Amino acid sequence: MNTIKTVIVEDSRLARSELKELIKKHQEIELVGEAENVDQGFELILATRPTLLFLDINMPEKDGFALLEMLDEIPLTIFTTAYDEYAIKSFEYNALDYLLKPISVKRFSIAIEKVKTQLVDTVKKELKESATNNKLRSSSRIFIKEGENCWLVQIGDIILFEIAGNYTRVFFEDKKPMLYKSLNQIEEKLPEDQFFRVNRQQIVNINHIQDVVPWFNGKLKLTMNNGEEVEVSRRQSYIFKDRLSI
Repeated sequence: MNTIKTVIVEDSRLARSELKELIKKHQEIELVGEAENVDQGFELILATRPTLLFLDINMPEKDGFALLEMLDEIPLTIFTTAYDEYAIKSFEYNALDYLLKPISVKRFSIAIEKVKTQLVDTVKKELKESATNNKLRSSSRIFIKEGENCWLVQIGDIILFEIAGNYTRVFFEDKKPMLYKSLNQIEEKLPEDQFFRVNRQQIVNINHIQDVVPWFNGKLKLTMNNGEEVEVSRRQSYIFKDRLSI
């Protein structure tokens, strides 16, 4: 297994030091950064894209739960706190584990084993899905029916997919019919080199982007060649620039 990129977000310098000492006992854990508050942690996670996050709950101004709500993609998260009252809430956020301070060597090792098991299971799942999931090609056609109207649309001609309730609106030419599948179901089938998930609500065809401009708070705004304007989330803006840079 490759090293597990890890970030610590914890306001106590002493607690960060104790975590770093525990991490040193596990060569598979690679600490790539630490932050003392939520805003610093958010920027650090965007920059390093860690696999694992050790996250304190009680911090000044914003708590650990607020950080998770700011992220589009959440790393495997182990909460670290001196209070057990947040245990139930932490698992509502799909926390992998919940460590009470002071953290013992044995309890920390158990948490790391959970991380490794989770990662192995994820790899197995991805391999299984890749073996059974046939991606659509740019030249593939999909059938769309809305009311009395029908279209046979080439994937490469689709400009944009957008969530519309429990369904997905498809933009091509001057049409905007509904496709009776979720955006997540559609994303699984799309060619990854052509389509990009810009936020939780929308996927764009990068070949139909007409203009890109910087937007507020580090975000980007795209103008598609049909005139539609799309805002790229902060995290996805970072990935978008990284993916398309030379």
